[in-house]
Amino acid sequence: MNTTLSLPTNQVAKARIATQLIFLVCGLGMSSWAPMIPLAKDRLALNDADLGLLLLLLGGGSMLLMPTSGWLVGRLGSRVVMAGAALVMALVLPLLLTLSSTAAMAVALFVFGASIGTIDVAMNAHGVQVQNLYGKPIMSSLHGLFSVGGLLGSLGLGFLMKVGLNPVFAILSIAALMVLITLTQYRHLFSAGVEQQAIARFSAPDQQPNSAPKRFAWLRGSVLFLGFLCFAIFLAEGAILDWSAVFLRDSKGTSTEFAGVGYAAFSVAMATMRLAGDKLVARLNGKTVVVGGSLIGAVGLGLAVLSPWVVGVIAGFVLLGLGAANIVPVFFSEAGRLPGISPTVSIPAITTLGYTGLLTGPALLGFIAHHFSLSMAFGFVILLLVLVALGYQLNGKVK
Repeated sequence: MNTTLSLPTNQVAKARIATQLIFLVCGLGMSSWAPMIPLAKDRLALNDADLGLLLLLLGGGSMLLMPTSGWLVGRLGSRVVMAGAALVMALVLPLLLTLSSTAAMAVALFVFGASIGTIDVAMNAHGVQVQNLYGKPIMSSLHGLFSVGGLLGSLGLGFLMKVGLNPVFAILSIAALMVLITLTQYRHLFSAGVEQQAIARFSAPDQQPNSAPKRFAWLRGSVLFLGFLCFAIFLAEGAILDWSAVFLRDSKGTSTEFAGVGYAAFSVAMATMRLAGDKLVARLNGKTVVVGGSLIGAVGLGLAVLSPWVVGVIAGFVLLGLGAANIVPVFFSEAGRLPGISPTVSIPAITTLGYTGLLTGPALLGFIAHHFSLSMAFGFVILLLVLVALGYQLNGKVK
């Protein structure tokens, strides 16, 4: 095992900040699309079904590029892949506000989704190696900056337009900020050589970049186990993203204007908890965070389903955000240390499985809600959270 890598503390600290800012860029770019969806629907004269098919292309682009991203990271290094994907995302973003052709919009959304999937894999792979060299948990704070970017993106475009800025200039300002952050932080990210040395130092011999690749290594039980857990947690997040407003309006009788408060409360709770998550993980250990967080999330969602008061529902969504916040960062850290498999294989695999839950889960919940009720659909999510806690408790640290 190679143990020769030694970097100045200042260099590792700068790499940590640069990685946090790349997570911010990803969250900012991804969430800036959300306020543009109604504008795109009106501009292209789409009905709900056509809009749904168009949105499917974004998820399809992400899913298709995630497995390939691991190969790109292994060949080029995370730094090049992250920067390239971030720049593509920033360049495509203004097109999503201006294209008037449905076919062109479909292509742009696919490319936009592909850039999101690519940067997601690369930044998590890079974050794991920065964490290894930093010597302390940092993955929660990385994902916390992604959540902050998500809040800024979803609110920022609307705010800029509200103060009178032309929508095109508003989105160009956001895209320019993404480009500026990416270019200024590029030199502080680890080069491919440093990253490979880090993998070699902290991995078993058969995980190292130069070891012979194994076909279908992602089918290893430990990877699939983590992938299922990620699927469940991402599905829970997708449930709140897509169904919380409907649940508040249709099941709890709130007004349409107030229905979005549930997801906002969930998002703020998750972002806040992630920013404080590194110290929590260091103090409690990853297993306690996963098991305890899953159970807190299950209790919170149960409160949201059973409470006759809207304030109780909001409190339940907050509990779910607090509980689930640091689970996925622990999973990514674990994936980077799995024996017998390179992080360039394990991280894309669990990312893909996780996003499968985020993208397909809400449709599954819709099917359950249609045949039973939305409360029953949320009950299914509660069951998954309990299974995550039991599975991780019984399995212990993934072998």
